[in-house]
Amino acid sequence: MRKLFITVALGAALAGCGKSEPPPQAAGDASFEAKLQEQLLDAKPGSVIEIPAGHYALKRGLSLRTDGVTIRGAGMDKTVLSFKGQVVGPEGLLVNASDFTIENLALEDTKGDALKINQGKNITIRGVRVEWTGGPKTSNGAYGLYPVKTHNVLIEDSVVIGASDAGIYVGQSDNIIVRNNRAEYNVAGVEIENSVHADVYGNTATNNTGGILVFNMPNLSQEGHSTRVFRNKVYANNTDNFAAKGAAVASVPAGSGVVVNSNDKVEIFDNDIADHRTANLIVASYFSTNYYNTRGVSPNYNPYPKGIFIYGNRLKGGGDSPDGIKLKTLKTAMYGLNGHFPDVLWDGYVDPKSLVDGLPPADDRICIQDVNGVVNADGPHDYKNPDSDMKRYQCTLPKLPPVVLDPEPKA
Repeated sequence: MRKLFITVALGAALAGCGKSEPPPQAAGDASFEAKLQEQLLDAKPGSVIEIPAGHYALKRGLSLRTDGVTIRGAGMDKTVLSFKGQVVGPEGLLVNASDFTIENLALEDTKGDALKINQGKNITIRGVRVEWTGGPKTSNGAYGLYPVKTHNVLIEDSVVIGASDAGIYVGQSDNIIVRNNRAEYNVAGVEIENSVHADVYGNTATNNTGGILVFNMPNLSQEGHSTRVFRNKVYANNTDNFAAKGAAVASVPAGSGVVVNSNDKVEIFDNDIADHRTANLIVASYFSTNYYNTRGVSPNYNPYPKGIFIYGNRLKGGGDSPDGIKLKTLKTAMYGLNGHFPDVLWDGYVDPKSLVDGLPPADDRICIQDVNGVVNADGPHDYKNPDSDMKRYQCTLPKLPPVVLDPEPKA
């Protein structure tokens, strides 16, 4: 008989006191689901909800609204919450709370997003596996690990497989560390969107449509800037795009390694990036997305990538079979049927109001070092006048400071 325990830490005044709840009857029994949701509803600040090893079937989404709660399993391959038969709720687990930790368990086959955390601070996601076990499908949930409008976020040692939008996504947030995770067979492996001060490092992204994305989309609560992408392994992200029509990531070409779209102050260094059939690195503007004409855009939105610094990466392969007829035609015209794009593909959009002698201000430039070439696709003129002149990218930018979480989460 599997058991589920809840321990309540009531602070120094009541140190050592705890509360133990009777276990549900069985892993597959509806009583388990009801008991778990009851414990989430009854949780107090300091509660630790422990779910032992087992495969637990749930039909309803779970929710938590209490600050200071920890949910802990016995391991990402030992404690499995399966939502394969989910009939109620758009998420697997929806959290509207701060000082939240979830660790050492799996969420499988949720109807919609697996774990959504909305408007909290001091969020830790550690050792969590999210997976849609039927492989990459448009009908899979959009997001795996999904903190949005959050502050002080750590996502580490986790695995996400099969999300139809982004496996690991942090949006409209600030002070973020995403480290030592694995993302595979998602549309976007890791995506940092409209967020400020993010460090993305030590991750492995493979078999996604795009490996690591740093995006800035219009009409959201804040604009993104200051993201560092470093010491990641990003290789063979060539899965056909299976995002829902109209989603922002539906425009990501299959075979994209690291992609920057309309974001500012992005530093990409010390990564191993290889074998992406469109390009190992892509720098683009909002104008190159299929999302462009679907809705109005705020007049204050800045669609151009600015202050992009790419250097010191280890790059190989790729660029031999780009996704989409325009990119295929461009590649063939420039490099022949058997040729390939260089490491970096830039769509060529630049803010015309900012140019001085043909170049943006020093801090807004795209600076690229240690690559085998860059192609400016000339998107503004429908790819009619592309060029591969490296001179405009020969510059450096100030390096961004590391992200420091405050407080630093305890292991």
